[in-house]
Amino acid sequence: PRMAQEAAPVLLVVLARLVSSTWHEGSGYYLESHTNEVYAKETSPEPALDYRRVPQWCATLNIHRGEATCYSPRGSSYRSSLGTRCELSCTRGYRLVGPSAVQCLPNRHWSGMAYCRQIRCHVLPAVLRGSYVCSAGVQMDSRCDYTCLPGYQLEGDRSRICMEDGRWSGSEPICVDMEPPKIRCPDSRERIAEPGKLTATVYWDPPRVRDSADGVIKRVMLRGPEPGSEFPEGEHVIRYTAHDQAYNRASCKFSIRVQVRRCPVLKPPQNGYISCTSDGNNYGATCEYLCDGGYERRGTSLRVCQSTQQWTGSQPLCAPMQINTDVNSAASLLDQFHEKRRLFVISAPDPSNRYYKMQISMLQQAACGLDLRHVTTVELVGQPPHEVGRIREHRLSLGIIEELRRFLHLTRSHFNAVLLDKAGTDRERYISPVSPDELFVFIDTYLLSEREAARRAQSGDPCE
Repeated sequence: PRMAQEAAPVLLVVLARLVSSTWHEGSGYYLESHTNEVYAKETSPEPALDYRRVPQWCATLNIHRGEATCYSPRGSSYRSSLGTRCELSCTRGYRLVGPSAVQCLPNRHWSGMAYCRQIRCHVLPAVLRGSYVCSAGVQMDSRCDYTCLPGYQLEGDRSRICMEDGRWSGSEPICVDMEPPKIRCPDSRERIAEPGKLTATVYWDPPRVRDSADGVIKRVMLRGPEPGSEFPEGEHVIRYTAHDQAYNRASCKFSIRVQVRRCPVLKPPQNGYISCTSDGNNYGATCEYLCDGGYERRGTSLRVCQSTQQWTGSQPLCAPMQINTDVNSAASLLDQFHEKRRLFVISAPDPSNRYYKMQISMLQQAACGLDLRHVTTVELVGQPPHEVGRIREHRLSLGIIEELRRFLHLTRSHFNAVLLDKAGTDRERYISPVSPDELFVFIDTYLLSEREAARRAQSGDPCE
């Protein structure tokens, strides 16, 4: 009995006539039957409902920009009856906010709320030194095309599309200055060297430089001489290089040609030479004609190279020096040799003096070396009234001989000699014969002018 009491809330055991009811759809009635069998009856959780009488249990679903696909237990005609399940979706370009499926509940409400929100991407940031244009703003499928300002190039994606997830495709591009600046150098030019010079001073304007991007030129470098420099003969290339702020560079160049107008090369006269300024035969050069010692110039001494590339004047001659012994004084005689010849004056008591003979013999054998060094020999030999003075074949008067002896302090009693430079100055004295080599060493070491030394170095020794 106790166990039966504990099971009483769950099962009703009927040992007598049991009434069972059966629901007939659409009749509204219950039919009873009597059996002698034992049944176990479970407690129903909720009353059965009449779907026929309430076909619209919940409000009709209507989603703006979307669609609800419903499945009802009663069939496709019952889109909002109790238990109907609807799957929600949005048209392209919209995103569902809320549950993706709802069910009609007994409280006559749907199990959730949802709506369709337009898919929108964020506003694209501005592009430095560029811009973009979008086909549909920030809506889905909108395409934004990027462009850059003149002088800049796009680096990255040229277009971006607003996608279904609300993000833009690709990545943000940048506008980069990759175009080099525009530079234009001055025109090439040709100049004539200035008179008396082998160079020309050339000026020019700086190059024209323009940057197609931001207009800023960082620096312009010159490779070559500055404007206003002196350019030597020949062709010279001047280069300029410009850099913009993005370190793009551009270069240009032009040439400067310097021409030296020249006259024909002058030939030195026989027994003479030429000393020219500048380069010798360029426009403005001056050439001086000089004769060797013992020769005199006949004709113009200077000639100038003109812009017409012709020399002024005509070429002079170097004629043998005319010695005039018919003069009134020794000073007049010596003046004829001033800056032209050196004098080696020999004094002897008589022609038979052995020192005299020895000296004259050595000098005769060295005639070429003496002439090369512009040395003229003067002989004063004997005693008055038969004393003889001569320069080569020219005889001197007794009065001139006496004046020379007094002026040079030469005695008649024994052999002696004196060497005079081109200025007539006593430079060395000898009381015995001197060898030509010794005499030449002294002259070459102490008496040669810079011009003579240079000429000797250039032409060498023709007596060898």
